[in-house]
Amino acid sequence: MATASIRVLVTGGTFDKEYDELTGRLYFKETHLPEMLKLARARLEVRVDALMMVDSLDMTDADRARIVERCRTCPEERLVVTHGTDTMAETARALAAGVPGKTVVMTGAMIPWAFGSSDGLFNLGSALSFAQVLPPGVYVAMNGRVFPAARVRKNRETGIFEET
Repeated sequence: MATASIRVLVTGGTFDKEYDELTGRLYFKETHLPEMLKLARARLEVRVDALMMVDSLDMTDADRARIVERCRTCPEERLVVTHGTDTMAETARALAAGVPGKTVVMTGAMIPWAFGSSDGLFNLGSALSFAQVLPPGVYVAMNGRVFPAARVRKNRETGIFEET
């Protein structure tokens, strides 16, 4: 079975944060996606588009509208969106309302890639796999599970995503 190309839209979040050892703060420099895809030996046709580098707690409605517009207008029918986990469910619902007819899978990480023990690589691989096989719609893929956008939330007490 031939696989269509997948567009990965980078929006920031813990996935792409760096650690400043002098200040103890997390910050954005550039996306780790190309490095992650290389390390994972991904053999898919993947196009990476660094749309923004925003902590999801700082994401505005205008940022969400920009993500929706980019997903709606890019030529690929299958997309993965990397996003911070704190407001991923809100952006997923915005995408579900504004991007018909495409398969969009959102994912993120609880631990920055730069820390070396991140869940990001596993989540990225899962999202790329789900994007290839799920029907059109918007989904959240975290920790090996996938949830429809309309029925997902991050449980802040346990730190995991669950169906509502």
